[in-house]
Amino acid sequence: MGNAANNPYHPFASKLDWDFAQWAKTRGPTSTAVSDLLAIPTVVDKLQLSYKTSKELNVIIDNLLPERPRFRRQRIAVHGRTFEFWHRDPLACIKALYADPAFAPHMAFAPQRHYEDDDQTIRVYNEMHTGKWWWRTQLTIEQREPGGTIVPLLISSDKTQLTLFRNRSAYPVYLTIGNIPKDIRRKPSRGAQILLGYLPTSRLTHIKRRDTRRRALTNVFHACVRKILAPLELAGLQGIPMASGDGVIRRCHPILAAFVADYPEQCLIVGCKNMECPQSCILDRGDLGSYHCEFERRQHAQAVEALQTIDQGPEQYIAACEAAGIKPIHHPFWENLPYCDIYQSITPDVLHQLYQGMIKHLIHWIKKAYGEEEIDARFARLPPNHNLRLFSSGISHLSRVSGQEHKDICRVLLGVIIDLPLPQPGMNPTRLVLATRGMLDYLYIAQYPSHSSTTLEYLDDALNKFHTNKGIFLDLGIRVNFNLPKLHSLIHFVEKIKLFGTTDNYSTEASERLHIDFAKAAYRASNHKDEYPQMTLWLQRREKVHQHALFVKWRLAGQPAITNAGPAMDPRRFRLQIARFPNAKSVSFAAASARYGARHLKLLLAEFIIRTNHPAMNPRQVKQVAAQLNLPFRSVAAFHRVKFWHPDAQGRDNVPEVLDAIHARPAYRDTQGRLQPGRFDTALLDDERDDEDEDRRGVEGYRVGQIRMVFGLSLRANEAAFINPQSAPTHFAYVEWFSRFAGAAEPNHDMYKVTRSMDWQGVERMASIVPVQRLRRSVHLLPKFGPVAPREWTSANVLDQCKTFYVNCFTDRQTYITVY
Repeated sequence: MGNAANNPYHPFASKLDWDFAQWAKTRGPTSTAVSDLLAIPTVVDKLQLSYKTSKELNVIIDNLLPERPRFRRQRIAVHGRTFEFWHRDPLACIKALYADPAFAPHMAFAPQRHYEDDDQTIRVYNEMHTGKWWWRTQLTIEQREPGGTIVPLLISSDKTQLTLFRNRSAYPVYLTIGNIPKDIRRKPSRGAQILLGYLPTSRLTHIKRRDTRRRALTNVFHACVRKILAPLELAGLQGIPMASGDGVIRRCHPILAAFVADYPEQCLIVGCKNMECPQSCILDRGDLGSYHCEFERRQHAQAVEALQTIDQGPEQYIAACEAAGIKPIHHPFWENLPYCDIYQSITPDVLHQLYQGMIKHLIHWIKKAYGEEEIDARFARLPPNHNLRLFSSGISHLSRVSGQEHKDICRVLLGVIIDLPLPQPGMNPTRLVLATRGMLDYLYIAQYPSHSSTTLEYLDDALNKFHTNKGIFLDLGIRVNFNLPKLHSLIHFVEKIKLFGTTDNYSTEASERLHIDFAKAAYRASNHKDEYPQMTLWLQRREKVHQHALFVKWRLAGQPAITNAGPAMDPRRFRLQIARFPNAKSVSFAAASARYGARHLKLLLAEFIIRTNHPAMNPRQVKQVAAQLNLPFRSVAAFHRVKFWHPDAQGRDNVPEVLDAIHARPAYRDTQGRLQPGRFDTALLDDERDDEDEDRRGVEGYRVGQIRMVFGLSLRANEAAFINPQSAPTHFAYVEWFSRFAGAAEPNHDMYKVTRSMDWQGVERMASIVPVQRLRRSVHLLPKFGPVAPREWTSANVLDQCKTFYVNCFTDRQTYITVY
């Protein structure tokens, strides 16, 4: 096998030996299938593998690769029955994350304050170390013993189904640390989230009384989590020496900062009742729908004090817990955790409180207000866009709508109701449009990857707009009240963003994604009998392989030194890409007119060439010369798609790029011989500007156009057409223009209105040829349907049939910040 000094793949014999092992454990089939493959004669010999079966490969992984935190089994007895749960030592997991060399260059070890202005009046919140919680906790530790380093713990848990049948479920608990930047934490492939354990999933059906069963389930949860987190009590208070990936040893205090969960589990964690606020508010259920409402704060210290009366008798204990606003839980897991405020640690949940909460309600209310038939008709007649899902049959037939489907609906929801009258006589829909706009604004602003004092004011304004206009749903008889815990929870977003950074630091969407790797895939790898020992062992082996892959990469890179450079800085810029080879190599001018709708391609291209060759000519001279010009070519090469990668609209680094695309594709027949309609997307273009300011915001300097054709000239044609072919564009777009943006958006719905730009006779659409570099992004246009959507309109023809449109600002975050 060679030794570790001269073999970077050690304990594997060669690169092929390691590559096969990595494939078998991360991408390959079952262990039995791998063994069957290796049993084929000569396979092992020809590949020169150091193992002959999957079992032998497992021995190498188990014994020769560095250890990972091991799982251990614990038992808990409830009402005469014993239940098992599996977990790891949390300190071992924290050390594994903290000491990982892959994270070392990007780790944060101290709080920071970021400001948007030189006067330091507009504070910025993004990563967790920019929030107020880290500062407050750091000061508390410094007062007790200076020199400590906080390791903020973000724990999440959520029960998930493992199978569609037989009702098998798992209850995983995940752990990550706030020192790691959020852009690394949210990527499962980086391994910054670690499985802490599996909790019992029993429903305790052997307990017949419902109230007793609920109380027992609560106590089981807290008992299990208390056992798992018990090592944190002393370590968080006194600190423990830990070495980071760059080798520096610090006195670290692992402290529970945030517990990420949905609403039912939030109530379970803090011990409050359903229809109460788990994020520190004490208020009547009748006040949940109020925006300006005074309420008392739940006090963590008061709750702990009440829990300590458990030995004074059941009556006094229950009375003390009731006075503190919690259920009489038997020693909740957070009772002895140092520097922990459990009410403060409950974080906003965009997925369940907004998409699966208020947005779900809002869509239902809108369907009730307008009727499902007309809403479905409008959804089915929206033009396509790269960022949108088309609901060709409407939305009323959807069942068990997922969070992703609610996201897709939100992107066009406002556009389908803008000019839709209410069926009730005398009812003005303005307030409904305003309420919808307010909730959608809140949804989009709440998900900004970076917030400032200014954007948090926008967030408050959006929520205020919804509350000011929500009475329309009462007047329509759709609602009796708004006493919804998920609506009340929205008032806490600003507070929690200031404490812990932006909402993408603690999203439950990350937990939902982790279920695939840590629960569902692990269960499929087992034999479905006594699965947890198999699942935990399978996960440990995958982690070992992942860590060894990073080690091999480091060895092959020359073993570079590992240093801490602070949070990762990866500046991104706007990028545009067209395929190397055209989709249609030779398209004549007649075919361009017939198939692509580029009716005046020859004349407009001649005008573009004249303008490029003779920039001093005025428009009249250009038209006169172009009419007489004989082009030295008869066809062009057509491309059916242009791709874009947009940097963050707020100008922040390390925010995922937004992938976008524009399609300009004629009708075609699919593999089944069915005719598919053509698609010619609309785009946002630079309006006669040549600057490179790709990060500018607002609609100034932009104009909307429909891209009928994207094409290029051959090298010979380019040299024949242009005086200076080296500086001439290589790819062009045939654009049919819409009107320029007005000075302000339309009232109430705050969307810009555009119409087709026509010639002075109102017959021909205004069009021109532009370099593709003027394309900035796709843009979605929402048709102005009128009181009733014309039934002859379809998704394929609406851009041609309709004359007036609203520019949709909700397709993605980049467009929202640009167009809004």
